[in-house]
Amino acid sequence: MFHRPLFEGITCALGAGLAWGLAFIVPLLLADYPPAMLSFGRYLAFGIIALPLAWRDLRRLQALTRADWGSAFELALSGNIIYYLCISASIQLIDVPLPTMLIGTLPVVIAIVSNLHEGTLPWLRLVPSLLVISLGIALVNHHELKHLTALRSPAEYAIGVTAGLAAVAAWTWYPMRNSRWLKLRPQIASGTWATAQGLASMPLAAVGMIATGFWYAACPGNSYDFPLGPRPASFIGLMLISGLVASWFGTLLWNRASRLLPTVLTGQLIVFETLAALTYAFLLRGEVPGADALAGIVLLVVGVMLGARAFHKR
Repeated sequence: MFHRPLFEGITCALGAGLAWGLAFIVPLLLADYPPAMLSFGRYLAFGIIALPLAWRDLRRLQALTRADWGSAFELALSGNIIYYLCISASIQLIDVPLPTMLIGTLPVVIAIVSNLHEGTLPWLRLVPSLLVISLGIALVNHHELKHLTALRSPAEYAIGVTAGLAAVAAWTWYPMRNSRWLKLRPQIASGTWATAQGLASMPLAAVGMIATGFWYAACPGNSYDFPLGPRPASFIGLMLISGLVASWFGTLLWNRASRLLPTVLTGQLIVFETLAALTYAFLLRGEVPGADALAGIVLLVVGVMLGARAFHKR
């Protein structure tokens, strides 16, 4: 039986993964919208939703220092804006499979980097779970990787891969920085910190949205109807749902998990996001996962259990 903080932390990470997984099906539902509009729209909605929440939590937000707000802006820029812009650019340049595979390595990359930095767990205890998770990631992505098509040019391939690696770097830094900041400031509630990141995301997303508008204005041949596109009601509705569930609620749960668990373990628990995204995608398409995907999912779950067991023994 796991200790209560470990169990609660894993449960919160699971909830965050279920919430974040919704963001991966929004591009499927809004396939006729450019990635930049989906990214900036989501985080602009995150900020708008944070405004009434901030009013309710005004006393705690006023207690945040200038350093706290500076960190909130850093986290919003790295973990939200830069991460999704890089992923969007990578997908546009080299299609979905390879960027997805790069992002799929995050649980292993974060665990390794954070353990190198913090030395939380002996490597002999950590390696088995990382190997199982790595194999699971490879199997889950095997079907997609088989469908890689000829690339447009070596230059586009190089830029696309670089953008994908930049996204991995941005979200490797984010959970480590976020976890360390929360543990150094136990007086900051998880919900307050989620709201602060939403408020910090809003001006960044607004600037990005304005810049995108100027870009479309300078390209008269572009068919996109800026800013709300061909289906305004669907766009606004899905952005608000993404902002509330995937951004604010997911961040709240992740903050709680980051406070309760070592970063080495929370890094591995990002596989919940992958599992949730896969489940939602299969349900949306009405498909049954193939044998390789099912085997990969089982290995991802086993890897998480091994990682949690290693920390439970500790």
